[in-house]
This record gives sequence, C-alpha cells and structure tokens, in this order.
Amino acid sequence: MPVSVGKIVEGTVTGVTNFGAFVELKEGKSGLVHISEISHDYVEKVSDYVKRGEKVKVKVLSVSDDGKISLSMRQTKPKSNKPAEIDWSKPEDTQKGMSFEDKLSTFLKNSNERHDQIKTRDSRKGNAGGPRDF
Repeated sequence: MPVSVGKIVEGTVTGVTNFGAFVELKEGKSGLVHISEISHDYVEKVSDYVKRGEKVKVKVLSVSDDGKISLSMRQTKPKSNKPAEIDWSKPEDTQKGMSFEDKLSTFLKNSNERHDQIKTRDSRKGNAGGPRDF
C-alpha cells in the first residue's frame, strides 16, 4: 500500500533528534515527525515524548517530489482544551472536610501554578504575554 497524504499509519521510531523523530513506515519508507508535530503541548525535548524502537501512529502530511515524507503524531490525537468537568451538585464529595479558606487556598495555589506554566510556555515561544503598544 503506497504512502498517501492524509492517511493514518503505524510506524517505528528509528531515530530521535533535537528537531524531530524519524519514523519507518511499511515498505521500508521513512519520514520525519517535526518537533512541532509531536504533541499538542509544548515540546522542549523530543526524547521526552518518543523513544527509539517505539511504535507510533502518524498521519502523512505531505510527500515531496524528492520522496521526503512529512508526518504528524499530534494530528492523530484529539486536542483537549476544555478544562476538567466538575460536578457542582456534589462539591462536598471532592473536598470533604475542607473549610472554605482551605478550598480557596487550594484554588489559588493551582491557579498560580497554571498561570506560571502558561507564562513559561509563552516566553519560550517568544510571546511575552503582556500588552503590546500598537
């Protein structure tokens, strides 16, 4: 079966670099999963996400005229941007025995941690995250 754009296939990681991962497909063909196509999350180190010899699902993004195959792992997985759902009808079950102040403190701690993660991710992408003068 020839490699065709848009297909999701399984392959084996044959190499990991700082810019992506090489994946061998069927029929001895191989392609590159660029670091930006590894995950929906920010990827600092490809080796944190894939290992040599690992079987992965990839989507074929393109096949160039010279035979280079561009692949994506990210596009084989649904993106989940929605926050975890909370059943507000039973809040005492999830935080039983906590005072309001303890609940508020936990909320603020979690909120600050998430805010710091977002700021760190944005600063790595070159986006300071602050207001801009236009």
